[in-house]
Amino acid sequence: MQTETLTLAEIEEIAFAALTAAGTSPENAHPLAKATAETEADGVASHGLAYIPIYCEHVRCGKVDGQATPVIAKPRPAFLTADAATGFAHAAIDAGFAQLFPLAREMGVAGLSIRNSYNCGVLGCHTRRMAEAGLIGLGFTNAPASIAPSGGAKPVVGTNPFSIAVPGEDGKPALLIDQSASTIAKSEVMKHAREGRPIPEGWALDADGNPTTDPAVGLKGSMAPSGGYKGVGVALMVEVLAAALSGAHLGIQASPFSGTAGGPPRTGQFFLAIDPSAGDGAATAVRISQLVAAIRDQEGAHLPGDGRAAARARAEVSGVAVNTATLDKIRAIIEG
Repeated sequence: MQTETLTLAEIEEIAFAALTAAGTSPENAHPLAKATAETEADGVASHGLAYIPIYCEHVRCGKVDGQATPVIAKPRPAFLTADAATGFAHAAIDAGFAQLFPLAREMGVAGLSIRNSYNCGVLGCHTRRMAEAGLIGLGFTNAPASIAPSGGAKPVVGTNPFSIAVPGEDGKPALLIDQSASTIAKSEVMKHAREGRPIPEGWALDADGNPTTDPAVGLKGSMAPSGGYKGVGVALMVEVLAAALSGAHLGIQASPFSGTAGGPPRTGQFFLAIDPSAGDGAATAVRISQLVAAIRDQEGAHLPGDGRAAARARAEVSGVAVNTATLDKIRAIIEG
């Protein structure tokens, strides 16, 4: 595979140029382009520039409204809602966070519920911002159905990621967990299918619920839940918070995040921001440090998110190697 090394600024620039060329407003393109660069820095290539041609295709076919303006409301003192108006989730999250952060500091805890939304990319990119603002951040997002219930074979819930980020003393997250309810993100299976590579057994199931190493077969079947029935339980929890609570489409109602069929997916997100000082004050930070140290002090042990943090540190210095074929597709969009 041929690659080209780009700086994070160059990744953000090319993503922004493609999105606006496809008909996305600068206000909507900016947060999505920024998140794309952050995702590439974290080493999650499946959700980075590889998704830009899909985003652009969806703007052009009307699956997402690139000109949408999210509408924020405050129905209760510590609860915000955002109607993404079938636009990109990133713009709605940005608008919501602008009110959520100060509200959480005032009230101790505050929630943001988002509906009529679209793929929010890597959920940890959003909760990391919450931790960098000094807040404990929890995030949940639902997705089109791709996981079958225990004992069944027909998908009912999506890969439905959840994330928690905890602030550290250095202004960076002391702990950042970001994981889906499936063994692996569906985008990774899609990536293997595009590249004609088999997937490891345990990633996906065929239409009859049997393990498969063929990504095309897995995409027609279902994703394997992480931890068996426990993964299904996590997916259901996320479905309640991100979709049922917000008024978004359930996974069984949402159109796929790939292809042009089905119209806007209208999925949802939910974020909960907690001010640590509302709990046990400074002692909270001490306990978090003790918890982290108990893991760091073990030889060979690592925390969730360590791999992404290390990749980000390297990317900030050396840039990111990007698939040339992906860059060619993006440049063709820019050139028209």
